[in-house]
Amino acid sequence: MFQRIIDDVKASTGEALRQTSLGAVVAISLLAATAFLGAALFVAVLDYYGLIQACLADAGLFLVMSLIAALLYRARKRRIERRAAQRARSTAHAFLADPAMVATGIQIVRAVGVKRLLPILAVGGLALGLMAGQNQMSQHAGEQAPAE
Repeated sequence: MFQRIIDDVKASTGEALRQTSLGAVVAISLLAATAFLGAALFVAVLDYYGLIQACLADAGLFLVMSLIAALLYRARKRRIERRAAQRARSTAHAFLADPAMVATGIQIVRAVGVKRLLPILAVGGLALGLMAGQNQMSQHAGEQAPAE
């Protein structure tokens, strides 16, 4: 059980590290390409129209590029969140379907007794419900937060 959790953490950490390093390489090369593209556009518009128009053309180019990058970032972030939610659901299902866990649960019921276990389960269900409510509230608050 714990080995599966550890493996999931290792896989997600490795994936995040690879994604971050790849993003850094892409960002640096895109920065260099954008700088040369902006310089070429500036010189071309400066020769043909003038200084103010050249500055406005470069500003428009960089604005469009930053909007495209923001949209791509947002789409990638949503895809990662959906994948994480799907993994969490499958892990919870696998946890309850594990025969060793079911056998352990049956042994606990036999050892404690059904009459003593009912109040414990009621308190546990109440705590679980409160935690789920807090989790939903924090997710809704995160949706209204400004973009990072």
